[in-house]
Amino acid sequence: MSIANFNFRLGINPLSWSNDDMPSLGSETPLEVALSEGREIGYEGFELGVKFPRTPEKLRAVLESHGLALAAGWYSGELAHRSVKEEMAASGPFIELLTRNGSSTMNYGEVAGSIQGLPTPLYKRPRFRTTAEWKAYGSRLEEFARYTRDQGVRLAYHHHMGAYVQSPEDVDRLMELTSDDVGLLFDTGHITFGGGDPSTMMERYANRIAHVHLKDVRPAVIRLARNGSWSFLQSVLNGAFTVPGDGAIDFAPLIARLSRENYDGWLIVEAEQDPAVAPSYAMAEKGFLTVSAIINSLLVEEAMA
Repeated sequence: MSIANFNFRLGINPLSWSNDDMPSLGSETPLEVALSEGREIGYEGFELGVKFPRTPEKLRAVLESHGLALAAGWYSGELAHRSVKEEMAASGPFIELLTRNGSSTMNYGEVAGSIQGLPTPLYKRPRFRTTAEWKAYGSRLEEFARYTRDQGVRLAYHHHMGAYVQSPEDVDRLMELTSDDVGLLFDTGHITFGGGDPSTMMERYANRIAHVHLKDVRPAVIRLARNGSWSFLQSVLNGAFTVPGDGAIDFAPLIARLSRENYDGWLIVEAEQDPAVAPSYAMAEKGFLTVSAIINSLLVEEAMA
């Protein structure tokens, strides 16, 4: 196995310290604590979270004070329910926030009809019921992705539990209906929880991946979530997700495959957990050490090949 490229940048999502969907988790932790601890551990950058400033100048000042880069940011899109023109107007300030802080990736999450933040069983998530609905959505997404590209930002579509695109079959359909203008945010945890195999899905769509979330899972909790018809938030609270090295996913072949594809973007350690149960610093450090060890091992393997 030849490793072609290691231009990865290792970052983290602030969910390890404060949860966006459930603000009570980590609400007491200041943003400064998350940034200083993340930098101390060794991360190069952070994704946006709810506690970050939302004006370009203030955001830049906060990140620069810690020597951190802006890796990307979640954008709550509603193309399932509104027009491309409306989405363009709504996204303007967010695109400016990204571009003026050196980030070229928008993590597009479809929140129209989403139940990810509600106490609603996951089986009640929204779905496109007809081919016409799927095609119309793909067409709007394609047009919007071309618009963001022209603004200097690549759209990375985040498949997510509780939303329209959750299962591997949903991802297949979306990729089939769109071109390379629509990048894929590959989330190892969500694809596994959604019923897919990360290695299989990465092999299938490696050339479409625009951004990566490295999230581990606890299979026993996922089985309980499915059998008990849990909500997404209930699943999070009960520990469905964790950081790399603390769950069941083998990340080494995934990172090796990204290297062979010459992926040169961010690898983001992310895990929605309760910091009272999963201490923020310890979890963030475990994820960093796990991913760094895999990269170093693959580098040694390449040098010896």
